[in-house]
Amino acid sequence: KRFRRRGKVATSVGADSRHLLRASTREHAPEWWGMVCLLITEGALFAYFLLSYFYLESMAPQWPPNNVPELRLAGPNTIILLVSSATMWWAERGIKRGEQMQLSVGLLITAILGIVFLFIQSKEYAGLKFHASSHAYGSLFITITAFHFAHVVVGVLMNLTTQVRAWLGHFSERRHLAVTNTGLYWHFVDIVWVCVFISLYLTPRLWWHS
Repeated sequence: KRFRRRGKVATSVGADSRHLLRASTREHAPEWWGMVCLLITEGALFAYFLLSYFYLESMAPQWPPNNVPELRLAGPNTIILLVSSATMWWAERGIKRGEQMQLSVGLLITAILGIVFLFIQSKEYAGLKFHASSHAYGSLFITITAFHFAHVVVGVLMNLTTQVRAWLGHFSERRHLAVTNTGLYWHFVDIVWVCVFISLYLTPRLWWHS
């Protein structure tokens, strides 16, 4: 009996110590770090694209070859993504307070704004006067924006999946890792678009007016 009681005490102490070790040495779950590592690699890829863009721009006698890209669609699209980042943050804030409805509504608004962005981006592609095979500028412009387009599609799908789980009541004030990861990815997509917008839509105007 003494042996059994000692074994139980040792087991409970060991379990408590492992719990304390996890709490003291790990602030984020492995899934969170996995998302961070993914975003770092994706960010590096976008950085390579933009560096290639500016490298070719520095050697070109005229960049872009024909005319600067219009802001008629890209400008409102930028505002849409910035607003969607705010609604995503609002949704995350809601679940951290245990507000299930705020989470669901915030995710829904974010998804709608993302779909609107994709629709406007598609209209811009339809109105382009060049193709990816037209010249180096066209190749980079379409590759960079299309790659970001694909990331927005993934972000919307992640959002919709998280929405389904939210309506099923899978998240709580303490359990919302999927919401956090969805938010990380969406904010990353928005930050990347700001960099793309400045590089592809604004800097050519400085080139043409200089």
